[in-house]
Amino acid sequence: MIELPVIPANQTQRKPDWLRVKLPVGKEYRHVRGLVDEHKLHTICESGNCPNMGECWGAGTATFMILGNICTRSCSFCAVSTGRPLAVDLDEPNRVANSVKLMQVKHCVITSVDRDDLKDGGSTIWAETILAIRKESPETTLETLIPDFKGQWDNLDRVIAVRPEVVSHNIETVRRLTREVRIQAKYDRSLECLRRISAAGLRTKSGIMLGFGETEEDVVETMQDLYDAGVHILTIGQYLQPTKAHHPVVEWITPQTFERYKEIGLKMGFKYVESGPLVRSSYHAEKHLFDMQ
Repeated sequence: MIELPVIPANQTQRKPDWLRVKLPVGKEYRHVRGLVDEHKLHTICESGNCPNMGECWGAGTATFMILGNICTRSCSFCAVSTGRPLAVDLDEPNRVANSVKLMQVKHCVITSVDRDDLKDGGSTIWAETILAIRKESPETTLETLIPDFKGQWDNLDRVIAVRPEVVSHNIETVRRLTREVRIQAKYDRSLECLRRISAAGLRTKSGIMLGFGETEEDVVETMQDLYDAGVHILTIGQYLQPTKAHHPVVEWITPQTFERYKEIGLKMGFKYVESGPLVRSSYHAEKHLFDMQ
């Protein structure tokens, strides 16, 4: 059973004004929108109704999810269905690469469900997808938002070996709330995953959501843990409850607080900190290709 925080009766759950989303506009957005509709392409940007879709597509960035849409984990914040996934689609790397080419994506973000049912955790499809995109669109840069592979580091090594430009793994929440929010995950396992990515000399990225009931002390502790693990890029955004069955929003974090966390993170030494109510993992992803030297 998951023990969820009790929301005071006088606390409103109406979204504050700063969470209003601008409608997607612009020539580049309309171009990508047309390609997606014409070729029936699938992106997480669209299916997840991301608030930053227009801005990202306008910058030539798009996010794709591989390995199906059924997850073997049941995190209390996530809207992805939990259950027994379908068999792996061996042609998926080619189909994703074709979509990237058709959309003329400049910076491609790949993510996936957790596939704890597979011996390789899905890492073979991960590696093949990266290689297929490079073959079809050699100028496209890549970010991979990967699972923790249950700490089976030979599977992580399979992704590291093909060396995407950025490797991301989200810690999602603070240590104190991990068992409530990420039921089958482990805080220290995520840190070790990030530590290994950074040690391999790759641009390393992670993200946390706020609004679960964490304190500022919790958040700063997690930021420090991520920095100590070698993370270069940090994203911080507001958690939004997908349905009434999911973890409730305990608090709406103000833009001023997000800005303060950004300042704290930059002073710690992170190369980039994207912090704001509407920030998501791939927000401004194309800007995170800094020089590793």
